[in-house]
Amino acid sequence: MADLKALIKQGEGISVEFKECRRTLNRNVYETVCAFLNRHGGSLLLGVSDSGEVTGVDPDRVEQIKKDFVTAINNPQKINPACYLSIDEVQIGGKTVLHIFVPESSQVHRCNGRIFDRNEDGDLDITDHTWSVAALYRRKQTTYSENKIYPYATLEQLRKDLIAKCRKIVTIRHEKHPWANMDDLDLLKSAQLYQIDSETGKSGVTLAGILLLGKDDAILTAVPHHRTDLILRKVNLDRYDDRDFVATNLIESYERIMAFIAKHLPDPFYLEGTMSISIRDAIFREIASNILIHREYTDAFPAKLIIERGRVRTENSNNPHGFGLINPDTFSPFSKNPVIAQFFREIGRADELGSGVRKLMKYGKAYGGSDPELIEGDIFRIIVKYPDFETRQTDRTELRPESKAQSKAQSGAQSGAILQAFDERPLSASELIEILDLKSKTGAFKRTIKELLDREFIEYTIPDKPNSRLQKYRLTDAGKRLLESMQK
Repeated sequence: MADLKALIKQGEGISVEFKECRRTLNRNVYETVCAFLNRHGGSLLLGVSDSGEVTGVDPDRVEQIKKDFVTAINNPQKINPACYLSIDEVQIGGKTVLHIFVPESSQVHRCNGRIFDRNEDGDLDITDHTWSVAALYRRKQTTYSENKIYPYATLEQLRKDLIAKCRKIVTIRHEKHPWANMDDLDLLKSAQLYQIDSETGKSGVTLAGILLLGKDDAILTAVPHHRTDLILRKVNLDRYDDRDFVATNLIESYERIMAFIAKHLPDPFYLEGTMSISIRDAIFREIASNILIHREYTDAFPAKLIIERGRVRTENSNNPHGFGLINPDTFSPFSKNPVIAQFFREIGRADELGSGVRKLMKYGKAYGGSDPELIEGDIFRIIVKYPDFETRQTDRTELRPESKAQSKAQSGAQSGAILQAFDERPLSASELIEILDLKSKTGAFKRTIKELLDREFIEYTIPDKPNSRLQKYRLTDAGKRLLESMQK
């Protein structure tokens, strides 16, 4: 909410637009979406006048406006190529404001057959301006290698089980998500992973689609150098103490990175308000997604995550938009692979562009005692310090937490992740396990659920039958307030 108030105070500009939309959507809402997609992305606020006054959307029309928007935005007759955007409902001064974050796209989009671009606080129809259209296509084609089309790649080269898994995760998070009723090809088109080349007319799966959902042999055919090298180097400094060579799709690559981190890094006790959260996972969730989302995949430089004594450093090839140490107070976020980034956001593996850096800086100092370093260049580097608990040598080298607080954190580490998993509807234990990527209902998961129930941050949907097979959990008002404070 604080971020939205700051946006409203800032006023309309190249990346901010206000629409009143008290009872229905303005027609030019979609032109603004198209312009944001074609330029640098932005935030569209419904229920705010041009002057910045919060007028609000009528409460009895909120659900219909959200439904109309999602239906239209996913319709290629309205926005082409179609895309999926979510709407966040926020209360400001007792009035309802709908926030739509539009990421920059790596394609050229049309609204009702016309091409719109953003300039200051206006949406410009550039369809008949040949030079402007040509410049727009050049900007997209030369910047985003993820858009390369492989016309001979078919659905057989993709993992159907992985597509089904992502569809399930998305529909658990958002029950009415359009992907729920789409077949595999339509889902790929909606996610911009299957495109048509405007110059040759050829259609096919894109590099982004192959990287995200491809079988391993298809990935290595398209990008032979693709890999993420995970290294533990604390005792044997000449070689390594442990290593995982990851050369698979980006969904499972993310899971492998997080598993390697959990295996080798401590997770000290940390309170967010009155709730213990996994500060380690909050930090390295951002780092793992950054390594995968913002990599330049045409470059053969192998990505690395190296755990050394007292610090973790990462390296990945990069298409830089500046050089040197990033200042989080002044930096302008720029998505290197918007399609991949949007897909990660849909399945809950990444947040809104720019928020990851803020979260990394917020938790990084508390975790390791100093601010993380993010260094922009042809090779993008991140350096994060961590508390190096004493290790001991047995028949193999392993980390052993020595503090009781560390042990306590293991049982409460999932609290923040569980709270953030809730959307607008109750979730069962199995649905929470799916969202959290857990293999089963672990002891830590059970203890965390009990703690959240005891503290009245969540509640049973069937309170008189705790062990009912239909039992689900939902956020209480206290849980919603805590979640809101955690997201600021």
